[in-house]
Amino acid sequence: MPVTDLPAPFRLDGLRALITGASRGIGQAIAATFAEAGAELALSARTTQALKPTSDLLNGHNPKRVLIGADLADRGAAEQTVNEAAAALGGLDIIVHNAGTLPQDDDGNPILAPLHKTRQRDFEHVVSVNLNATAALARAAHPHLERSDNASLVIMSSAAAVSGCPGMDAYAATKAAQLALTRSLAVGWARTGIRVNALCPGWVATDMTAAVKNVSAISDWLMAHVPLGRWATPQECAYAALYLASPASSFMTGHAMALDGGLTISEGGLAGIPKPPSPFVS
Repeated sequence: MPVTDLPAPFRLDGLRALITGASRGIGQAIAATFAEAGAELALSARTTQALKPTSDLLNGHNPKRVLIGADLADRGAAEQTVNEAAAALGGLDIIVHNAGTLPQDDDGNPILAPLHKTRQRDFEHVVSVNLNATAALARAAHPHLERSDNASLVIMSSAAAVSGCPGMDAYAATKAAQLALTRSLAVGWARTGIRVNALCPGWVATDMTAAVKNVSAISDWLMAHVPLGRWATPQECAYAALYLASPASSFMTGHAMALDGGLTISEGGLAGIPKPPSPFVS
């Protein structure tokens, strides 16, 4: 069913939504899906130029939208993003905080390496983007969401938050912290009508994961741990985010929704599934 034909509880007509990390991958898919569902959009990424492909993708839907360039690793950038979005849209009803990072080399490529082979500054960069910016964004968003009758904060966590993920230690730690923050905010803000949920994707085919997806030995090994046996698409994440943001989930708060093909089922969902040898063991 096209998003434009969705029943009313899944529609976002007239709701004002901020989506961070909207330049590509999951964030771009969420932006397009929310536009189809009728939302007015504020889209953020490190630069407004990076958001141009997403903005062009939305032209057929013609939603009201504003583009915000801000590096969430910078102190004050999260607050700036929220306040600029609220000012441009006349308030906020929905925030999908999708921006996140892995450790990166000097050329900006993701680093997949065990903790003892990474630098402390790499770890701190991941903390600044994935955790500190989440807290700052939520703090800045509260007064705007409190004034909404359809307030929803969706934090993009990860299946890495609840399962061992070698080579992604900083990422996993910060994503687990996001889940704890989600639960605390959900309880603390419930009586003001603000819902807070987390979405926990497993392995999704994006630019961030291309380095492992394009190496068949690694990709095959990873998919052997996914009972459905395949990578997720950004669009599948977007549909889940739409549900969590929309009135269709109006009685859901404090939940961590797994979208992982069964990856995090107890025992890994691996009973009877043959697994190739790990490419990480020499």
